[in-house]
Amino acid sequence: MKKISSDEEQAALSYIKEAVQLAKKATCRRSNCGSVIVKDNLIIGKGWNSPPGDKTSQQRCFHGKESYHGKVTDKTCCMHAEQRAIMDALRRNPAKMAGSRLYFIRLDEQGKPSRAGKPYCTLCSKMALDTGVREFVLWHKDGLCAYDTEEYNQRSFEFNENRDV
Repeated sequence: MKKISSDEEQAALSYIKEAVQLAKKATCRRSNCGSVIVKDNLIIGKGWNSPPGDKTSQQRCFHGKESYHGKVTDKTCCMHAEQRAIMDALRRNPAKMAGSRLYFIRLDEQGKPSRAGKPYCTLCSKMALDTGVREFVLWHKDGLCAYDTEEYNQRSFEFNENRDV
């Protein structure tokens, strides 16, 4: 992981602001998240978390995570913002995916940007690895940090291994 340098920070903050606007579109009842994928200073993919196809008929956010079978690894009904952004970029800009950077933000209960914790989503990290996303950017308490996607994937698996009982 590396802290985004001051000369990169202004552009990175503008992408985070775009991700915040996307997170406001989220219809998930648990969490509102947004993501953008950037290559060559252009946003090539956008996403927010909501049920597949934004169909509220698929919404199960009100079910407690403990109600799912233990083999269900993703205990939400929604597509993740990162997944949506990757699929959007693959549809609209497939040739630009390799070497791209994914920016992610989550909003708190008041709709304000929330600082990220440790990487933990292996679904998104594997998808990003498979499609050529080079880096994940998260907003931590000490600023914006970029993770090489391989490192993000490794840390996500380690986070989940430490939670297994």
